[in-house]
Amino acid sequence: MLEKDKVEAVLFDLDGTLMDTDDQAVEKLAHRLERLRWPHPHQAARRFVMAAETPGNALMTLIDMLGLDGPLAALTDRLHHWRGLRARADFRIVADAEEMLDALKGRYRLAVVTTRGRRDAEAFLGQHNLHDYFDALVTRESTWRLKPHPAPVRRAAQLLDVPVEQCVMVGDTPVDVKSARRAGAWAVAVLCGFGERGELERAGAHVVLEHTSHCSSLL
Repeated sequence: MLEKDKVEAVLFDLDGTLMDTDDQAVEKLAHRLERLRWPHPHQAARRFVMAAETPGNALMTLIDMLGLDGPLAALTDRLHHWRGLRARADFRIVADAEEMLDALKGRYRLAVVTTRGRRDAEAFLGQHNLHDYFDALVTRESTWRLKPHPAPVRRAAQLLDVPVEQCVMVGDTPVDVKSARRAGAWAVAVLCGFGERGELERAGAHVVLEHTSHCSSLL
């Protein structure tokens, strides 16, 4: 059980936690599966996207370790330029997230811990005027290893100058929960993203909330 009096900082995942993007990813994949006449396309799409998270993070870690992240990022930027694509500016925020952050700011140090790149994370925070809420931003460029490895959570605690044992990691998947538990932080899971209650509890969540906005009531 979460001991509120031992908490000094709250760390938030983005996708499915503060950023309403998980449904968009599932919808796109489900649409493609429907065209292939795949049985139960929406359920299958959710499972495919969930299953890809840990190996996807492992692949990004490997690219980072090989020193290929810079060249690949530059290549991606060039391809976007050639195709006339701009950085995304249509990120959706989950309902009541800003009100929840208002309630927590000043009482706790706040940070973002995401496997998204810094450019996307900055774009989301800027689009919704959220920069002032957060004292630290940990992205996939910030550490050698990504969630479910504990390194991102530990890095956030270091940047906030708060013992990791006094941090709460809020996320929507078992990957977030495992990263928090392995780092020694509290793990709060939310059901507004990909994760289902059973799998989040099995991953070791101290608390499972229906929605990210409920964090203000919990803390």
